[in-house]
This record gives sequence, C-alpha cells and structure tokens, in this order.
Amino acid sequence: MLSLMNRTLQDCERVSRRGLLQLGALSGLGLSLPGFLAARSARAAAGHHGPDRNCILIWTRGGTSHHDTFDPKPQAPVSVRGEFGVIDTAVPGVQFTDIVPNMARELNRFALLRSWNPQNGSHGVADQYVMSGRKFNAALHYPTYGSVVSWNKGFKSALPPFVQLGTQIDPRFGGGAAGILGLEHNPFTITADPNSKNFTVRDISFPSGVDHSRIDRRKRMLTAIDELQQQADVQPAAFDALDEHFKAALNMITAPETKRAFEIDSEEDSLRDAYGRNTFGQNALMARRLIESGVRFVTITDGGWDTHQNNFKSLKNNRLPPVDQAIPALLEDLEDRGLLESTLVVWLTDFGRTPKINSASGRDHWASAGFAIMAGAGVPGGAVLGATDDEGGKPVRDEYTTPDIAVTIYEKLGMPADLMAHAPDGRPVRLIEGHPIREWM
Repeated sequence: MLSLMNRTLQDCERVSRRGLLQLGALSGLGLSLPGFLAARSARAAAGHHGPDRNCILIWTRGGTSHHDTFDPKPQAPVSVRGEFGVIDTAVPGVQFTDIVPNMARELNRFALLRSWNPQNGSHGVADQYVMSGRKFNAALHYPTYGSVVSWNKGFKSALPPFVQLGTQIDPRFGGGAAGILGLEHNPFTITADPNSKNFTVRDISFPSGVDHSRIDRRKRMLTAIDELQQQADVQPAAFDALDEHFKAALNMITAPETKRAFEIDSEEDSLRDAYGRNTFGQNALMARRLIESGVRFVTITDGGWDTHQNNFKSLKNNRLPPVDQAIPALLEDLEDRGLLESTLVVWLTDFGRTPKINSASGRDHWASAGFAIMAGAGVPGGAVLGATDDEGGKPVRDEYTTPDIAVTIYEKLGMPADLMAHAPDGRPVRLIEGHPIREWM
C-alpha cells in the first residue's frame, strides 16, 4: 500500500497542520489508500471512445504450459506430449488435455489463441510486457492495462477503478504498475484471502474502536482547522485538490456499495461452491462482485505456474483444478447477470513451456509459443485461432504477439488505437503498438 503523504501536503518548510489532520483521520481507519484517489480530479486525460466496457484479467504467474492444457500434441513422442490424455471439447475437432474437463465442456463461452508468440522467456520482464503490450524500457516505464483504464476512464462509483486481487505479480520491471501515469493509477491491492472464514479488507473495514461518530468528529475538527487557515494558506489550490482526494477516500470507505462489494459471505452457498471453495475460486467470485459494484478493471493473480519440476503432478493436483472450475463458473455467472457483453475476461501468462520434458519431469521457459484466452465483450465463443507445429514449438498459422493482444484488449474496452500519454518530462508516449486480433473483433 502507498502512503497518502505526498508533496501536496507540504509547503517548502513543513507539513501543514491540515495535512497532518487529514493523515490522522485516515490512519484512524487503518487507511493507507493508494494515491489513485487523485484520479477523480485528474481522470480522462485522453478521453475515451466507444463502448464503456469492464475487464477481468486473470494472471497465472510463472508460465502456464500450453502443451498440457489447450494445445496438446497427442501424436508426438511421449517426451513431448507428456503424461496427460486428451478429451473432446464443445467444438468438434478441437481437443484439450483431460485435466481441464470444464474448460473443454464450456469452450463455446470463450475464444482460444493457440498461436501466441511471447517473444520473451524471462520472468519479471513477462509481467511487465504481457500486461502492458510494450517491451520493457528502463528509461520509460509503460503502464499496465488496469492503470491505463484508470487514467483514461476514471471512477465509475465510490470504488477504485482498478483493483488487484492477490500479490502474484513480479514487480522488478514495473509489472502490474502504473509507470509513467503516476502512483495515483496503481491498483488498489487486496491481499486478504476471500476464502478465509474471517475475510476483511484492511483499508475498507473500520478497525476496532473506530466508528462513524468518531470519523464525524474528525471531519468536524478538520473543518474547524480549515476555517482558521482559510486566509493563511499559501497554496490554496493545492490544498483544495488535497481536500478532494481526502473526500474521495472517505467516500470510498463510507459508501454503502463499498461494504456490499466485499461482503462475499452474502452470496448463496451454492454459487460459492460452484466457483470453488479455494483462493482462486473466491477471487474470481470477488472479481464479479467488484465489476458489478463499479470497478472497471480487476486483475486476479495466481502463482506457482513455473513448473521446472514435477510439471504434471503440480498441474493435475494443484494448479489447474481451481482454475478449470472457476473460469467457466465466472463466465456463466457473468452471462446470467447480463454482464458478459460488457465485461472482457482475459487469461494471460508469462510465456509457454518447452516442448521437450526435462529430467525433473518438468518443462522450462519457452519464448516462441503459448496461449491466450478471451471471453465476453463480443469475443466469439468457441473460436479456436491459430496452430503450432507438431511439437508445439512455434506458431505455423495466424501468429499474434503480445502487442496485438494489447491492442485487442484496448479496442474491446472502447479505447482508441492511437492512445497517447505523457511521460513526467512532458514527452508524448504511445501506449499501444500492434494490430488487433481481427478474427475476434
């Protein structure tokens, strides 16, 4: 979490009394809200066009094997095809491995890209590149998708426009962060597990001993200090801006929709069971609740996919069952609620994995082939696009790269293909390069 202490609280020599009081009021809530609350006054820097859609991005950190999920090679030698068999899907002639039976049955709800070329095989760099569409540049930190949505579209409700569930993103190269757009557009990150019995969100729930009456007293005290300093402030415009951000923070905390959004235990037990009583499943359900409550972009993070050892045991017993259960449940739930047409669901990962199985029964990093999945927002369900060679080593038809996925995401979310931002030094920066996946548009 980021502190609200920023330069708008200070003049050249001191922190203002008003700033200290505001920090005290928020810290009494246990609050360290990210600076993105400033986005309410700075939003729509570039405007937005087209449909006003939302997005749920699923990030499986480490590199999910395409061979052992959605691009099996049953005719290849065992050293390539691995331990899993294949099953038919809802689309005639298309097969998945037998450890993703729910995804196979529900293929008509989503589209699969089998010919993604990651053009990268390094962790950290992948988190930055795949979730921004621009290759890493040490001198220019490109923003992640959710940050661009926050910057371009701003708030839709009292809730932040960009929320991240879990912490499974490698931050070393700026992955998952706002970069040049500024800290105010970083995600509001929820680290608590919604599958736990006593699930609470640290910066939303009032801590013990703090109630609405106490907050009201602090607000009245702030008003009194404001009146005393009204004529003395040397930076009235800056303080006015700070007031707006402070009000946005309080509005988020006290708004009824905020509390409702995180009351996951209000869901029917049958629906929670359908998503899966595990961290990934309940995060997927929480993502739907957040979208329904006015969040524009939610990233679900899930780690443990770097399967250099025991690839088959790890995928079969741990990694894939929660995902195979939750994603179809999420798509069905969104559709039942009339939200799928206005919500793009995307599953991305670092890169693919090697065609040849290593001596530790694992697969290593592979920079030339992998998969991507999209659903909702007009993406044609059941569309299986592209193909790799007989060993799953490289695309041989309809090859698309990471910048192409980025363009597709932005256009599906109603943002212009020529989207431009400005670096801190004022120079214009193009946020999008590539070509949309035309078959999905």
